[in-house]
Amino acid sequence: MAMEKQIVLKDLQEKFGSEISKTDLQFGDDIIHIKKEALIPIVNFLRQAPYEFTMLLDLTCVDYLGEEDRFEMVYHLFSLKNNLRLRIKTRLKESDLKIDSLTSVWKNANWLEREVYDMFGVEFEGHPYLKRIFMYDGFEGFPLRKDYPLRKRQPRLPLK
Repeated sequence: MAMEKQIVLKDLQEKFGSEISKTDLQFGDDIIHIKKEALIPIVNFLRQAPYEFTMLLDLTCVDYLGEEDRFEMVYHLFSLKNNLRLRIKTRLKESDLKIDSLTSVWKNANWLEREVYDMFGVEFEGHPYLKRIFMYDGFEGFPLRKDYPLRKRQPRLPLK
């Protein structure tokens, strides 16, 4: 029997009350906004029965230029058993762009986190191989940040 969305949110509020700042519903998906320190305990809780959010569908970053907590990490989870989607969001300050890596929880977080690192500069603590995945090593800056200069010229790669 499939679990109801409201049960998941209620259980999360009971177990992690002070770590969850708010819950939302957008486009049919439940969203929880959490403190970044609670990420690992919350996703480990959600992976267990009866919730079984065993799939990390995607993770990304959003740049809210001008806000104090400028960057927002967004994690999209799915429970095959219960046919439920859940989005987890947490905010990061530009001066502290670090968050725990989910590679110990989901293997596919590896390349997803590397992409966010490469495009936004978010550092994932505990990541086994955090280096650029799209841009070359000498690339300067993070191209998906809203303050990245559109006409910036990058250093040329030396020919070998």
